[in-house]
Amino acid sequence: MKLRSQGAFRFALPIVALLFAAACSDSDRPARLSEVDPGPRVFDRPPLMPMPGLTLFDNEPVRPGGPMTLVWSDEFDGAALDPDVWLFQIGDGTAEGIPGWGNNELQYYQADNAQLVDGKLVIEAREEFVNGFNYTSARITTQDRMAFRYGRIEASIRLPGGQGIWPAFWLLSQDSPYGSWAATGEIDVMEATNLGVNGENKIFGTIHFGGVFPENTFTGVKQEVPGDAQAEFHEYAFEWDPAEMRWYIDGVMYRMENSWFSTNAPYPAPFDQAFHILLNVAVGGNLPGAPDANTVFPVTMEVDYVRVYSGG
Repeated sequence: MKLRSQGAFRFALPIVALLFAAACSDSDRPARLSEVDPGPRVFDRPPLMPMPGLTLFDNEPVRPGGPMTLVWSDEFDGAALDPDVWLFQIGDGTAEGIPGWGNNELQYYQADNAQLVDGKLVIEAREEFVNGFNYTSARITTQDRMAFRYGRIEASIRLPGGQGIWPAFWLLSQDSPYGSWAATGEIDVMEATNLGVNGENKIFGTIHFGGVFPENTFTGVKQEVPGDAQAEFHEYAFEWDPAEMRWYIDGVMYRMENSWFSTNAPYPAPFDQAFHILLNVAVGGNLPGAPDANTVFPVTMEVDYVRVYSGG
């Protein structure tokens, strides 16, 4: 998702620009660190600043194929979401100073649209009139409750589709010293738009960085999902260390990134801070466009689990 400020806002960059980035050839993408000699790279790990009520995991990096230790998970086996872990974000973003969540989105977020059913988190987007909006959905975050730096995060998700439907599994900085979005950094583990429309079956893996909006930039890749992203659960994962990021679908890496920057601090800023988790389904907005007569409501995103690992 995008103009998400440090609190949780998002800015939908133009479709043409994102698809251009996604369509870059392999020669345009950075080589794996294993294929280049970057010279010595020593990174100081700045101290993380936990706040009252925040569980903070300062993980060891996960190496491809290396050992991992599970440090946190939500299997969604309870009767309701744990309020010590998850916060509902309510409304249209006006309370955060960004109506439409910075993207001209059309939904009103409310807690009623997220339920635990048969061991899964179900986020439902509906066509219904609430507080002046024609659509409702849910957006949940672990902000100020659980955050982590480095390691691996993964989730098993069945995605919703249709024109104007925009599900996402993403990360924002918990307490960045680098300014507001996008100087804080944003990591999109998985987002998708308009699945099923004209055979669309791809997801995005993207990072946003640089300076404070509009002096920011991004890199992103659009990747085909094996099988059917709407009918089946697939595991979307992200691995992160000070010098490299990797994106996976069902255990297969489809993207690696080792090039980013901050206008306010040296590399590896801004991605040397702790980040929190967000899950939501947006309706409409700058990236997918509005629903049309062919969009069938309600639509649901189902999440079987979310897990965070440390290396070693």
